[in-house]
Amino acid sequence: MKKLNTLLASLLLSASACAEIAVIVNPGNSADISADDVKKIYLGKISSFSDGKDALPLTLKEGNALRGDFNQRALGKDDVRYVAYWSKMLFTGAGVPPKEMDSEQAIVELVATNPNTIGFVDSTNVSPNVKVVTSF
Repeated sequence: MKKLNTLLASLLLSASACAEIAVIVNPGNSADISADDVKKIYLGKISSFSDGKDALPLTLKEGNALRGDFNQRALGKDDVRYVAYWSKMLFTGAGVPPKEMDSEQAIVELVATNPNTIGFVDSTNVSPNVKVVTSF
């Protein structure tokens, strides 16, 4: 029984680690946004979409598992390196980190009402009020 519980727990954990992460924008955003653009936006290397409008990236609070997965898959950084990166950027005045949100629902709601925002959520939490531009 103990082995079965361990097996089930590891299957559940690996399933969440393999969940698809959807990058979302407001449906009114007509910019072309590639996976590379997402990386550049979230690392502060570019601050606008391809149509010239400001890009306001949203992320989840530090310690959130989905944020860790996104940082690893989309940015190539674990959460520790991501925080260190933004600490350096802030200290040198080279950029402002993405706005931290409390939940995926909060990201969806803000993206649905603000055409300049970009966020990420588990693909199961995408609503009809937002548009998926890429997935990781």
